[in-house]
Amino acid sequence: MKHADELFAFDNRPSTSALVSTTWTTTSGREETMLSVAGTQWGLVVTQQASGTTVTVLGPETRAAPAPVPEDAEFFGIVFTLGTFMPGVDMRRLVDDAVHIPTASPRTFRLAGAAWELPGPDTADVFVDRLVRAGLLAHDPLVEAALAGDVAGVSTRSVERRVARATGLTQGAIRRIRRADEAVGLLGGGLSPADVAQRVGYADQPHMTRSLKHFVGRTPAQLAGSPPDATPVVLVQDSGTAGR
Repeated sequence: MKHADELFAFDNRPSTSALVSTTWTTTSGREETMLSVAGTQWGLVVTQQASGTTVTVLGPETRAAPAPVPEDAEFFGIVFTLGTFMPGVDMRRLVDDAVHIPTASPRTFRLAGAAWELPGPDTADVFVDRLVRAGLLAHDPLVEAALAGDVAGVSTRSVERRVARATGLTQGAIRRIRRADEAVGLLGGGLSPADVAQRVGYADQPHMTRSLKHFVGRTPAQLAGSPPDATPVVLVQDSGTAGR
């Protein structure tokens, strides 16, 4: 089964918002499924098909897993920076899940009792700014500081609570996923599995192999010489409905 970067041509764009990591667009092909990889960030995806439009909130993922691909669809996605969260949502419930938000019309969807215009490549930053002003989106800088070991005067329990609130994940889970991402990049750059395992801090090469199979769905040998997937996104998953 192929990864997203092997199936789709992504148009990634930077953002002027400190709360957005990247925005992207792509279209689906003939493949019915893809292999989604673990990622620490969550996002929002607008899927447009002849049958209608779907708005989906995609949570962070802690493992590689097959995911269905909508047929003949156009996608626009926003990937939020680590530490950006929705204050009214338990981010832990989004982990390894996706939630569909009801659409109000072909151009709007409903969120927190109001109609919102569907975001696109040229309106994403304005959309995010409106969410912030409405109190529906916030950012906790302590998350990255904690991961960098640069937190003083805050108890360990408080740090863990704030990291979980903003990401849905523990610091340990974030570090393990990031380590796997780093290993994928180094393997794609041509380093040997043994060198990569030592450089990124795995106990040994078999430990790295187990980690990569869990988080990426591939072995080091399969990843050697392959560029990493730079777009952390699941195109769609089955789930419930939010935003009512």
